[in-house]
Amino acid sequence: MDADADLLRTSGLRVTTPRLAVLRATESMPHATADDIVTALTAELPTTSHQAVYGVLAALTGVGLVRRIEPAGSPARYERRTGDNHHHIVCTLCGAIEDVDCAVGHSPCLTPSDAHGFAVTTAEVTYWGICERCAAAERDDAGDDAAGDAGAPGASASADELDAAGDAAAPDAPRVP
Repeated sequence: MDADADLLRTSGLRVTTPRLAVLRATESMPHATADDIVTALTAELPTTSHQAVYGVLAALTGVGLVRRIEPAGSPARYERRTGDNHHHIVCTLCGAIEDVDCAVGHSPCLTPSDAHGFAVTTAEVTYWGICERCAAAERDDAGDDAAGDAGAPGASASADELDAAGDAAAPDAPRVP
C-alpha cells in the first residue's frame, strides 16, 4: 500500500488525489510556497485551483503531516519535515531556505527569560544570512567592479551606484524576494 495514503488514513483524513499530490510535492520541494505547489501540480492535476491547494495544505498542516513556516517578508512555506523542532536559515538576498537541526545541550537562547507561566514545548528560530551562492556572486561582482575601476583612473561612481552601495551597506530588514 502507498505510504502517503496510509499516513492520510492514520491521521483521519480521506485519501484523495489532490492530498496525495500535495504530499508528494512538499516532499520533493521542501519550503515550497502554495504557488510553487500549484505550479508543480499543473501537469498532474491541471484543473486544481489555488483554493483547493490551500485547503489541502490547511488539512495536512492541521493533522501535522506538513509544517507551515513563515519567514519575515516571505509568503508561507510548507515542508514535510515535522515533529523534530528543527529551525531554518534564510538568505537575505535570494530567499533560499535550509533546515538547521535544533541545538542540543544547554541553549540559553531557547530558554525564555520569563515564560509567563507557559510550559514551553518548542522554540522556533530563524537564522538570517547570505547563502554561499549569493556570497560568491557578490565576490564575483566585487571583482568585476575592481577590474573595471582599475582601467578607468579617476572614474567616479554615479548617484545610482552610490545609492545601491548605501542600501547594501545598511539593510533595514531582510531582503527576501
